[in-house]
Amino acid sequence: MSLFSTGGFVADQDELRDVRATDPGRVKRLLASRSRRPLLPADGRLMIVACDHPARGALAAAGRADAMANRRDVIDRLRTALSRPGVDGVLGTADILEDLLLLGALEDKVVFSSMNRGGLAGSAFEMDDRMTGYDVRSTVESGFEGAKMLTRIDLDDTGSLATLEACAEAVSDLNRAELVAMVEPFMSRRVDGKVVNDLSVEAVVKSVAITQGLGGSSAYTWMKLPVVEEMERVMEATNLPTLLLGGDPTGSSDEVYASWSKALAIAPVRGLVVGRSLLFPADDDVAGAVDTAVSLVH
Repeated sequence: MSLFSTGGFVADQDELRDVRATDPGRVKRLLASRSRRPLLPADGRLMIVACDHPARGALAAAGRADAMANRRDVIDRLRTALSRPGVDGVLGTADILEDLLLLGALEDKVVFSSMNRGGLAGSAFEMDDRMTGYDVRSTVESGFEGAKMLTRIDLDDTGSLATLEACAEAVSDLNRAELVAMVEPFMSRRVDGKVVNDLSVEAVVKSVAITQGLGGSSAYTWMKLPVVEEMERVMEATNLPTLLLGGDPTGSSDEVYASWSKALAIAPVRGLVVGRSLLFPADDDVAGAVDTAVSLVH
């Protein structure tokens, strides 16, 4: 008897497409029965794979403008990453997470929803980054462990105020629900019409100072921060649990891993949230890149 006929997980992406058309209610049923685990493993550290860039129209990775355009390829890479020992979970938008759910890849994983995808890459309204992905209610109903919000602040763009307001409301509601509110802050500006994040130590510290104060409680608030020079100074700016983001690095893999390793030794850093650099490594060995990252975290 096929998995399709039993109403359980699908065997492959061809079957997944059939189920999405003929049995959309299976998503809700599988969310309700998903095998869950505690947020933190025994060592108190997390290795999370991220994939939410496509929902902002940002498809580039590893020097290729369309690297993330093929959904079947992206999902296959995510399944490989999530199958590696020591990978604790995933962060993504509903389209990504529900594909993985149907394929059985979310079992015993920590799952974070991605909330604000409204600031489309390259748009005139990019800094008005509204909650167009998950909201708090859907995160709670899905049984996920928390939600992440990108919080870019451009002091010359009034759209940043709407973003700050939306993120503050989400932080408050996630804290009320006792779910992790993962805030990813940047001080940003437009350079020749393109939004650029300021990765100077002073700018990163300022972004932390502003965003860790969002909302009516910080009990469940975590930070998601870039790895920059003088990371020790950055981490002196907060007492909140922090995960490090990987971004789309331009240096060699060895340089990137060395910078992660150094930053992971600083309190209150608790692990990594990495997407493109693991899903699209220079040598295209997803399993190898993920295993290296896991060895740094755990």
